[in-house]
Amino acid sequence: GKRTRLEGKGERERMNGGLLRAVRLGSRTGVARATSQWGYRGLSVSAPRCDDVHRVTLMPGDGIGPEIVSSVMGVFQAAKVPVEWSIHRPADGESTFKMDDALMSIARNQVCLKGPLHTKIGKTGDLSRNHVIRRSLNMFANVVPIKSRKGIPSRYDNVDFVIIRENTEGEYSGYEQHVTPGVVQSFKTITEWASLRIANYAFEYAVRNNRKKVTAIHKANIQKISDGEFLKACRAVAEKFPQIEYNEMIVDNMCMQLIMNPHQFEILLTPNLYGSISTNCGISLVGGPGVVPSATFGTRGDAIFEPGGRHVGYDIAGRDLANPLGMLFASVEMLRHLKLDQKANLIENSIDAVLSTGSKKSLTCDLGGNAKTSDFTEALIRRISESL
Repeated sequence: GKRTRLEGKGERERMNGGLLRAVRLGSRTGVARATSQWGYRGLSVSAPRCDDVHRVTLMPGDGIGPEIVSSVMGVFQAAKVPVEWSIHRPADGESTFKMDDALMSIARNQVCLKGPLHTKIGKTGDLSRNHVIRRSLNMFANVVPIKSRKGIPSRYDNVDFVIIRENTEGEYSGYEQHVTPGVVQSFKTITEWASLRIANYAFEYAVRNNRKKVTAIHKANIQKISDGEFLKACRAVAEKFPQIEYNEMIVDNMCMQLIMNPHQFEILLTPNLYGSISTNCGISLVGGPGVVPSATFGTRGDAIFEPGGRHVGYDIAGRDLANPLGMLFASVEMLRHLKLDQKANLIENSIDAVLSTGSKKSLTCDLGGNAKTSDFTEALIRRISESL
């Protein structure tokens, strides 16, 4: 009725007002560049409206986040992707956005594209916003594809494995206490149900994606009870999937094996901390933190897509030097999740075409080239326009 239309109009005005504040805050970088440089006009931050437009929560994040997010916005505009953004970033005079509003937006839209979020080190009581999102929405499965690509300099060719990380407990439980002056305890929580859940997810992922082997990563030789519980769950689930080869590897050895022979792996199934360690080892093999995407899935069907390395990059923020590939590939994965495969293929094929030129003008400085964030984005947009 009339009230519903008015409420919808008010929500759009609030969203567009947030964009204008973002433009004023980041006139040199981020969303402002997408608005001024790549074709956004007026208050519109979405592709042309159609019957099946998808509403997506957008969190530009900190550091280089606004710059690489703006690259995606420009590319989506060029590719005519039917997405409408619900943007969450700090308002005037605030250091961070309102987390409750962002969580409600993700829960409502069930899809989020997210830039890296910074967490201060060593400040008691300053909770990680990443951790708050995962725990609040029960985002239990983090999936990071480690894959070498033609045109991206890397240590190995033909690397192709996936890290599936339990994302809600382990050392990230967040329970710490001072026992006595000079003595601190940190609690690691491993539960049977969470371990069974992530193990089931990993084996089902293997079946869906024609993967033949799952390797569970642990430190059960030392942490016998906690990591032992994780392995017990993995073994129980493995018995249900006799067609999938299952083995186990201690986390120390896994780090060495990744560097020496990454081709032996297909899926690494890990508790929380070991997943973070293996992800950073893995991305170093295929071009670094700027090129790998990740996706995190929750029990309600919520999905968050972001760069796999989650590096904030404050040292290069605002200088047009950030590599947007990780965020672009994350957006491609998001489009596949939304069943927009044609748009996903268009963008991914265009990225590969730009990279395949082999020119330093096609690579950002972290990959040995001299292209700026905006240079690569403009080249990609031109390629997409030529393909339409």
